[in-house]
Amino acid sequence: MKRFYWLLLSSGLLAVRPAQAQTPSSTPGQPPAGSLSAAAPTGPWTLQRAVDYALQNNLTVRQQQLTAELQNATLRQSRAALLPSANLSGTQAWNYGTGLDPLTNDFVSQTIRSNNFSANSQVTLFSGFQLRNTVKRNALDSEASVLDIEKARNDLSLNVASAFLQLVLSEELVRANEVRVLSSQSQVERTQKLLKAGSVAESNLLDSQAQLASDEVNVVTAQNQRDLARLSLVQLLNLPSPAGFEIEVPPLPDPDDQPLLAADPDGTYQTAQSLLPEIKAADLRVRSAQRSLDIARGGYYPRLAFGAGVFTGFSSSRLARVFNGDSTDAVQVPVFQTVGGQPVPSSFFLLQPKQAIPELLPSSFSSQIKDNIGKNLQFSLQIPILNGLQTRTSVQRAQINIQQQELRAEQTRLTLRQTIQQSYADAIAAQRRYLSSRRQVEALTTAYRNAEIRFNNGLLNGTEFNIAKNNLTAAESTMIQAKYEFIFRRKVLDFYQGRPISL
Repeated sequence: MKRFYWLLLSSGLLAVRPAQAQTPSSTPGQPPAGSLSAAAPTGPWTLQRAVDYALQNNLTVRQQQLTAELQNATLRQSRAALLPSANLSGTQAWNYGTGLDPLTNDFVSQTIRSNNFSANSQVTLFSGFQLRNTVKRNALDSEASVLDIEKARNDLSLNVASAFLQLVLSEELVRANEVRVLSSQSQVERTQKLLKAGSVAESNLLDSQAQLASDEVNVVTAQNQRDLARLSLVQLLNLPSPAGFEIEVPPLPDPDDQPLLAADPDGTYQTAQSLLPEIKAADLRVRSAQRSLDIARGGYYPRLAFGAGVFTGFSSSRLARVFNGDSTDAVQVPVFQTVGGQPVPSSFFLLQPKQAIPELLPSSFSSQIKDNIGKNLQFSLQIPILNGLQTRTSVQRAQINIQQQELRAEQTRLTLRQTIQQSYADAIAAQRRYLSSRRQVEALTTAYRNAEIRFNNGLLNGTEFNIAKNNLTAAESTMIQAKYEFIFRRKVLDFYQGRPISL
């Protein structure tokens, strides 16, 4: 809410009271303009059109959306951590000189090419529920980040409405000052005629010309403030240039056309507390901190995991026994017969077959891959006993983090309550100030007309006449400021009650 005050202060139209200067702000600072905006629509801009365009192109909202996407990716990763892990690996190496054969474990003095292939899988069976609590915590953080997007959108809508109304106020002040310049010009012309007729003194003409010069300076000042207000709104919309930017102002009722605002900040606070995303996000982060405590306490529990793997390999130095070829000649073996109980050679012979010759040859790649397959299954259990008090420290940090998040949630609610109370007080004060300023304007208008008549008849000097005119000018400016401050504060209260911002 400080933004509206700051805009009024920058134009020199509003004096700060100490209580207002300490009012907590419910909206962030103006986001930076960039070059990523889409083609801007043409024609006069309404408030709703400006808000919609800002929500689509503002860089702060885009950054918050990317932050939410990152948090969602973290959530997906924590869910995937519940699944078993599976990995394939393969290596190829060359060993030169004397070395250890990786498969036979023999020392050999030759160049060896070896390959290793493995497939491994592991799943965590129990880890103190840390994995599941991590999923729950990241789900809360992801939901809170989505609510942060809504908060950024709400803050941007309030900023756009504030800048839009500031531009409307600046344009109305320009028109009011231009009317005063026309009035002063007419007064100078009348005074010149009266001076020629000898009805007034020359000092009256000089005072009128001085007042005209002051009114012209006020017009230039008001135009500069209008241009600055337009630039502020254009930058908030992330438009490339304020050239040709115009707004469409709907008819705005005066505060006296509405009943005096009924003060019910507590009811508005209860409604806003159930609707605003920053309150929900703060509560979600408290629950997330509690899940972090559960994760830290899980470090006290044992960890049980199950793994399985398959291994095979190849070594160029491995040899295999291969029977290759035959013996050189066939051998005749006599057949014996028994005569008188003694073996006696017969005339028959047997031909002994040729014998295969064994050889050691390098084993092929495919046969080694098939023959060297090994499998393993394992359970691993880790029981924490002493780890430098890391788990205990993590638990203590998590407990402190819960307290911090609870304080942040309470501070968010306190800031909301104070902002609503301040908005109610400012709205009522603005409405009352408008009513009193309107009565003051009516009285000073009558006094100004009377002073003008007396001035034209030479019964009032120029200094007193200018004082009467300046008093009327100040009262009109105060009334205009009070009108738009009331409108803005009323829109803020409508927003906290769940109504859309519109004019």
